[in-house]
Amino acid sequence: MKKLCGVLAGLLLLISVDGLMAQSIKSKFRIIGYMRNQRGLANSVKNVDLDKITHLNIAFINPDSLGNLIIAPGLKDVTALAHKSGVKVLLSIGGGTPPRRLPNFIYGDKQDLFISALTKITVDYDLDGIDVDLEGKLVDKNYEGFVLKLASALKEKNKLITAAIATVYADRYTDKALAQFDFINVMCYDKTGPWNQNKPGQHAPYDMATDDMDYWSSKRGIAKEKLSLGVPFYGYGFGTNAPESIAYKDVIAQYSRAENTDQVTVPGGGIIYYNGAPTIKAKTQLALEKAGGVMIWQLLQDARGEKSLLGVIDDTIKSQKK
Repeated sequence: MKKLCGVLAGLLLLISVDGLMAQSIKSKFRIIGYMRNQRGLANSVKNVDLDKITHLNIAFINPDSLGNLIIAPGLKDVTALAHKSGVKVLLSIGGGTPPRRLPNFIYGDKQDLFISALTKITVDYDLDGIDVDLEGKLVDKNYEGFVLKLASALKEKNKLITAAIATVYADRYTDKALAQFDFINVMCYDKTGPWNQNKPGQHAPYDMATDDMDYWSSKRGIAKEKLSLGVPFYGYGFGTNAPESIAYKDVIAQYSRAENTDQVTVPGGGIIYYNGAPTIKAKTQLALEKAGGVMIWQLLQDARGEKSLLGVIDDTIKSQKK
């Protein structure tokens, strides 16, 4: 009986150590997921396994013509629910298709008003910080000044400031601006897309992720712990009958065993390119080695259950022993 108890105790200790090891890895490793700022936000977040992420970015929070931040109902409920699971909540500004008025608030005479509003909302809604996702023409000579001012205001309130960046704009990000961010999410996707129909192919290949991580760590000197490797939960279509854009969950719902590959051919001959489970696993392993986290655009495009890409990320992290 004593021997049996000893064996059981040993097994329980081993399980406990393994569990703590996985928790330790995850506590150091970020899993950032974006969600759209849209109606039904509070209900939508219930479809996200909050135990599998560390940060939730609500995108996008941009101002109306008067400078009022446009917020979907339910943000306070979402924040409270996320915090119960130990998940930090940030609001993301900008985006790939920001409102035309945004430059006036980012760089124009309404900048101070905008920064004040962003800082205030983090306090009023018990948020953890602001994510700066400025792209295209908004990454210009004024980017550094805006980031410095926003960072100063947020840090006075003990709030985070993070960024989503794309290597295609690398020369426009100054070292001084990048140094302000608590961590940086690298968008390792959108190498091609519907805007570039004459260049069909994978928009988020594995080698893009390796090249991006190498550039920002080796050439720009950013500590790997500060970088997050961005992965897509969506695909792009090229050719006859292929959709311009499609969520991963819809790809696997329509095509058998599509979760195990990175492309499917649609009736008519067009092709949809995306990241399936093996590639997401490989990118997570790369991030564990070369970065401090994984970033996801976006959570509600994922499948539920055993075919979930978030599940793949979580399983890969838990299997990593350090």
